[in-house]
Amino acid sequence: MAGSRIGARNGLARESSSPFVDFDRASWAKLGEATPLPLTAEEVERVRSLGDFVDLNEVRDIYLPLSRLLTLHVQEGARLYRAYRTFLGASGARTPFVIGIAGSVAVGKSTTARLMRLLLARWPQHPRVELVTTDGFLYPNAELERRGLMSRKGFPESFDRRALLRFVTEVKAGRSEVSAPVYSHLSYDIVPGARTVVRRPDILLLEGLNVLQPAQPGPGGRAALAVSDFIDFSVYVDAATEDIRRWYVQRFLRLRETAFRNPESYFRRYAELNEQEAIARAEAIWEEINGPNLEQNIKPTRGRASLVLRKGPDHSVTGIRLRKV
Repeated sequence: MAGSRIGARNGLARESSSPFVDFDRASWAKLGEATPLPLTAEEVERVRSLGDFVDLNEVRDIYLPLSRLLTLHVQEGARLYRAYRTFLGASGARTPFVIGIAGSVAVGKSTTARLMRLLLARWPQHPRVELVTTDGFLYPNAELERRGLMSRKGFPESFDRRALLRFVTEVKAGRSEVSAPVYSHLSYDIVPGARTVVRRPDILLLEGLNVLQPAQPGPGGRAALAVSDFIDFSVYVDAATEDIRRWYVQRFLRLRETAFRNPESYFRRYAELNEQEAIARAEAIWEEINGPNLEQNIKPTRGRASLVLRKGPDHSVTGIRLRKV
């Protein structure tokens, strides 16, 4: 998709009929120059996912300007709400501002979500920021087995989409307390009885593979709703498919040396593989599951995002595409 380009001519965008504007890294970083960095290196280290190389420079150049942009959206939403309330003569608290964060397995969306939670909560305008991952809405393994979907875990049909939609609609309806199931990456399954409780935050970050999926037609072709219909702003974390594939294999090898060695790990059997066997197994999983899911279901939603973070081969963000308002 073509878009206006910022950075090519003294930081000014060329005229374009595209609904997007593109920033190079340097031009985007300038948008945050006047904003103090509220995080420490230790905090960044704690939220960084395995194999995702994010440092303070990356936070300052990329995520700090993004937090400022999101804060502007939240503030404008608050002003619109006040005008709306006055117009209708209504009362009641404003509902949470929902930010969706999407992208492939191993692309770094979890790190992005955790960083944004930290940064956004440091702005005085909205100190209450919550993060929920859609992994909790995967069907339990027993149900996936019953449906013959274990080999398609992460595909849209492996999620309880009705429960996820109900969760988001209750959040946007202003319910005082809404809960979500909890998923364990160690056991590779839903944790029985565990819930994450959301109590009307200022901002809810919703992170997952398929949060930008459009609605599927209902029975008889009837119009239906999707989670994406309730998202106020969305971020898609993007990279070349071959880079994501390589990052996935590298992460698999690191997990083989760490989490897979835990006796309670679902993947304990992979800890005994030698390096070549582990690489072969990781590549097979990518080819059978994660790669097809990316191409068929996740990547097609990229154009629906409000903003795209484009990563280079070293995991650093090289460009940003923003939908015009």
